[in-house]
Amino acid sequence: MKKYVFLFSILLFSCASDEDVYTEIPDENSDTPTIPTDNTVNGIDMSDFFSINFDDLPNYSNPDYPIHYINSVGDNNEPANNQATDTGAILGRVLFFDKQLSINDAVSCASCHQQGIAFTDNDQFSTGFDGVSVTGAHSMRLLNARFYEGESFFWDKRAPTLEAQTTEPIINSVEMGFDDSNGGLDALITKMNTIAYYPALFELAFGDGNITVDRIQRALAQYIRCMVSTDSRFDQAFAQVYNPNAPGDGVGANFPGFTAEENLGKQIFTTNQGNINCATCHELPTFALNDNSRSNGLDAGETIIFKSPSLKNIATSAQFMHDGSLGSLEEVVEFYNSGIQNGPALDNRLRDQNGPRRMNLSQAEKDALVAFLRTLTDETVVSDSKFSDPFIE
Repeated sequence: MKKYVFLFSILLFSCASDEDVYTEIPDENSDTPTIPTDNTVNGIDMSDFFSINFDDLPNYSNPDYPIHYINSVGDNNEPANNQATDTGAILGRVLFFDKQLSINDAVSCASCHQQGIAFTDNDQFSTGFDGVSVTGAHSMRLLNARFYEGESFFWDKRAPTLEAQTTEPIINSVEMGFDDSNGGLDALITKMNTIAYYPALFELAFGDGNITVDRIQRALAQYIRCMVSTDSRFDQAFAQVYNPNAPGDGVGANFPGFTAEENLGKQIFTTNQGNINCATCHELPTFALNDNSRSNGLDAGETIIFKSPSLKNIATSAQFMHDGSLGSLEEVVEFYNSGIQNGPALDNRLRDQNGPRRMNLSQAEKDALVAFLRTLTDETVVSDSKFSDPFIE
């Protein structure tokens, strides 16, 4: 049983506080730092910086998935040595929103991955730390990133893991500015050691206050993997008809609450009715990309194998594709309907003997497919406080 030392005022009858203040004596056999009830973490009063209640952290480590996720979602890219913890993910959340991780305290990860629009940016290209320069690719949505089994990240898959991906924007000369000319990640760590809350938060998450690149990456990756969408209209309806003994777990049934147009769009998306079965690449129920997928033929002669994010909350985006060149869901559907270009990287599922496939949908069918994609919008995850800016304004 844990021991407690109660600290009372010398004036025993003082009514200055309605609650006794106490400090918990740590178990000598435990490496886990203790958190006193005054919202201090390893001697630092976190109330000075954050709106987070460190005495009652949000649940990141034990998510409550609906039945169609529990029984249908298999592997993910979470490594055995970086399983999400509440303390690790909360550190990742602080890192994600902290503008001090940029060279001039101007931007954070969240500047280009905004919660309200599924952790993306509505501009075609995001503005970097200098307020002028822009990125070379569109900001990718982050929802359901944990379910991409191919592991490689960025549009061009150049990062081998999500962990490796997390610090690349920080050292980018346009995005956050800690490139080699500014000292790289060593300079960032030197800066972080001067920020009062970071040694304390690293000790909370990892057992000591040592700030390393590996720990920064692990904490950010934990937080990002917790950004899971399970409460869209699609999810709510699928959970009602879910049947593990039916083809596709029952996804072919008419969904309750769906319009006839939305059910038609679902049928087009999940079958070969439109000459392309979208769900073979964007796997249900997460809509994360199949790890064997190749490029979608956005540009003729394409040689780079691009990936895509999950389609969850795609309707809240304003720009689409790795170059942000399409500006509406209608344009996206028309691209797959009539605009796929041939090239060495094109996915075989998007080509036939005559070259790139054409869906050849009627206008009503294209409208139905757009209507279905809008059912993937999850209003819960984009307003959930455990993914919001933790800093006090």
